[in-house]
Amino acid sequence: MENGENGASRNRYSVLMAGGALNEAEAAFNFAIAIAYGQQAKSFELRASLSLARLFALQGRRDACALLTDIHGWFTEGFDTKDLKEAKSLMMS
Repeated sequence: MENGENGASRNRYSVLMAGGALNEAEAAFNFAIAIAYGQQAKSFELRASLSLARLFALQGRRDACALLTDIHGWFTEGFDTKDLKEAKSLMMS
């Protein structure tokens, strides 16, 4: 799957989440994370992880921090970008 397809999949899964299909959305986000990981596409992995972390937060789950810690730790620069700022904020909450 190409990176563009990964982004499209992540967006499609966001629609599932908005529609209340939370289990399907969680599985879909995990799938998008796995694809990005396999492609070593860290930015896409971060975005999919953020989507899953938001879902966890909506469900009151506390595992969003653990999910984001590994991917956030991979980055050595760009900490002023929107995605990394949001990841840090979610990790701190």
